[in-house]
Amino acid sequence: MQTKAVRRFGILTSGGDAPGLNAAIRAVARTAIDIYGMEVIGFEYGYRGLIEGRSRLLNPKELSGILTMGGTFLGTSREKPFKDKNWENGDGVPSAVENIKRNYKKLGLECLVVLGGNGTHSTASLLSNEGLNVVGVPKTIDNDIVKTDMTFGFHTALDVATDGIDRLHSTASSHNRVMVIEVMGHKAGWLALYSGVAGGGDVVLIPEIPYNINSVLTTLENRAASGKTFSIVVVAEGALSVEESRLDKKTFKQQRREMTTSIGYRVAGEIEQATGLEVRVTVLGYLQRGGTPVAYDRILASQFGTAAAHMLARGDYGKMVALQNDELVGVPLEEVAHQVKQVPLNHRMLTTARGLGMCMGD
Repeated sequence: MQTKAVRRFGILTSGGDAPGLNAAIRAVARTAIDIYGMEVIGFEYGYRGLIEGRSRLLNPKELSGILTMGGTFLGTSREKPFKDKNWENGDGVPSAVENIKRNYKKLGLECLVVLGGNGTHSTASLLSNEGLNVVGVPKTIDNDIVKTDMTFGFHTALDVATDGIDRLHSTASSHNRVMVIEVMGHKAGWLALYSGVAGGGDVVLIPEIPYNINSVLTTLENRAASGKTFSIVVVAEGALSVEESRLDKKTFKQQRREMTTSIGYRVAGEIEQATGLEVRVTVLGYLQRGGTPVAYDRILASQFGTAAAHMLARGDYGKMVALQNDELVGVPLEEVAHQVKQVPLNHRMLTTARGLGMCMGD
């Protein structure tokens, strides 16, 4: 066995599930066990399991056959320990955090490996500030974590979204319809943009570019006038209008809570009312999260996982594994916390989309 700084560590998956989580768990644990002889404690259902002490020692048998499995065999939750009022005690200190620190010490952990997205790494940074050794591994189908070029889960979701667009082309052309397809991407439009380009969308609406409905209508009407009998509109779930972009954050959130349908249906209604064109809506929803990870995500998750194990062995804590310029590096958690990686307005994929004649709503 090689020398190591860590003998026993915990691992958990937090936030929404993403294809590749099991591959990443497998990579961390196998490298830690086989190369360094470490003990791995798996926590069930993310930070909630860490609060409640729901854990078990992982053995090599549990790691067999999970590389291709979707979801996470440890389970996950969206628990936010630093905001959970259900655990708050009399002096205003979240006892959820105290429980985490207590269980960390009780189980003899020397580090905690967390697999998750923006919220997960924000919590990880706060736990690091509380004195825990933490290493982060980035996953999200939205590809919106800063300081890393790519996250695992994105390419599988991209394949699903692109396949959905491909299939809608058949129905759209058969029935002379406008098809609106809503994909995930609450704060960032990577998935909508990439799938729109890959699937040949005619209009792509993303959170980074507030849309003017008149621009969308003009594009669709011009297509119809030129003899093109159908159109595909790809909408990220976080897309917003120019008018909404002028609202303060509180008012915008309140208006979104009051919407009776999702954004895809709202856009479809605006198109149908203004043009009289026949419009149909498909919301892919959780189909984008589920199923077997594609090869790219298995490979990236495996690379992230082995890199995390080597960081443990070196005692390189307080960092997230990241892919930068085709190199695996460690990024301080405080540089990742409370941030979202949006599509830059000069990004090459936007240039590509515009060059292909796609309407971005502006």
